[in-house]
Amino acid sequence: MATEINFEDQFEECVQSIARMVRIDSAQQPALPGKPFGEGAAEALGAFLQMAERFGFATRNYDNYIGEAIFGSGEPFAVLCHLDVVPAGGGWTHPPFGGEIADGKLYGRGTMDDKGPAVICLYCLKALKEAGFAPKRTVKLIVGCNEESGWACIDHYNACAEMPKEGFTPDADFPVIYAEKGILHVRFDYPLQDAPFAALAAGERANMVCDYARAEGAAFDAARAARYGVREEGAFVAARGVSAHASTPAAGVNALEKLLRYFAEEHEGVARAVCDLFDDRAHLRDLHDESGPLTLSPNLAAYENGVLSVTADIRYPATMRREEILAKLDTLGTAYTPLHEQAPLFNDKKGKLISTLRRVYEQETGAPCEPIAIGGGTYARALQNGAAFGPEFPGEPSTIHQKDEYISLENIRRLLRIYGAAIRALTE
Repeated sequence: MATEINFEDQFEECVQSIARMVRIDSAQQPALPGKPFGEGAAEALGAFLQMAERFGFATRNYDNYIGEAIFGSGEPFAVLCHLDVVPAGGGWTHPPFGGEIADGKLYGRGTMDDKGPAVICLYCLKALKEAGFAPKRTVKLIVGCNEESGWACIDHYNACAEMPKEGFTPDADFPVIYAEKGILHVRFDYPLQDAPFAALAAGERANMVCDYARAEGAAFDAARAARYGVREEGAFVAARGVSAHASTPAAGVNALEKLLRYFAEEHEGVARAVCDLFDDRAHLRDLHDESGPLTLSPNLAAYENGVLSVTADIRYPATMRREEILAKLDTLGTAYTPLHEQAPLFNDKKGKLISTLRRVYEQETGAPCEPIAIGGGTYARALQNGAAFGPEFPGEPSTIHQKDEYISLENIRRLLRIYGAAIRALTE
């Protein structure tokens, strides 16, 4: 296309629209009639589709599971985003649903994952439309409401519509991702006799490093507590950590590990759980390929009816199969139940999609790059030929799934250029 489009003309309005979307708490809540993921998710989807309609795009809402804005005609091309968020967690210095701007940053849960990129991509479509660009493919900007908690939104879309075969998702890292590790969420059950606590609870989501764990009805040993960073909080023995995305557990501090190691010194059953899950008795972390090593992050726990149940997030190498991982777990001799899984993604680095996205990134940033592999799981897996493409830039701190999540105003400008150029290059 010969016409030059200044996507940055959308900047000011785009910033305010991101802030408005962030003010909606769209973490999954109990289902309501016609609102399968609760009030907040339905509100966020409605607000996004209303914005797209104001820009002149046709929209569809598939029963408040997922929706789309449509631009152009021809073979479908997907830009897959999500509007749900993980729970805010604690420790914020800016309100997690305030949409506040300070020090050149827009703060709030979802600013990077993934409301910010979703809104930016919508404004890219708006700029293309206003410039008279006529895509030779039907761009479907698809926005789901259950990406963080099970992908029922994608299942519903596939039941109601036909998913495009090709596309990208702005929900990971730059420069461009050709491979994603497989994902398994597994619950391990440890029957405990004479447990050292009456109750235990830890974590919020399987895909977030546990940042708070507590036990009730437990004796407190100050010397032992000091060794593991445990403390007394009223009637509880508790530990606090630092949340992070479960695909990068080393970026966080696991509070459940602190608490279980504290109790492992006095109870053999708890010690076995620590050995299995934190000391990696099955040597799972020895597994690796070009997508990286396997990661194991135990993030949820509860003690009920004499059983300690711990749910772990496992990200396994992209060239391996689920059955290979389960065979390793079998060697533990511990009862376990797979709860959720996503097969790995492995794309051709030299194919048209990856090559085009790589070229756009290099042209817009001036930085030579190579495609990368990640442990995160993105909507790219929902496509026959999909790739994750940003929004995190190399070398910048990640706040996704962490306190004080933010997107810098400068990066909003950059992302408008990059995503606008990518959509244009892939559909002209």
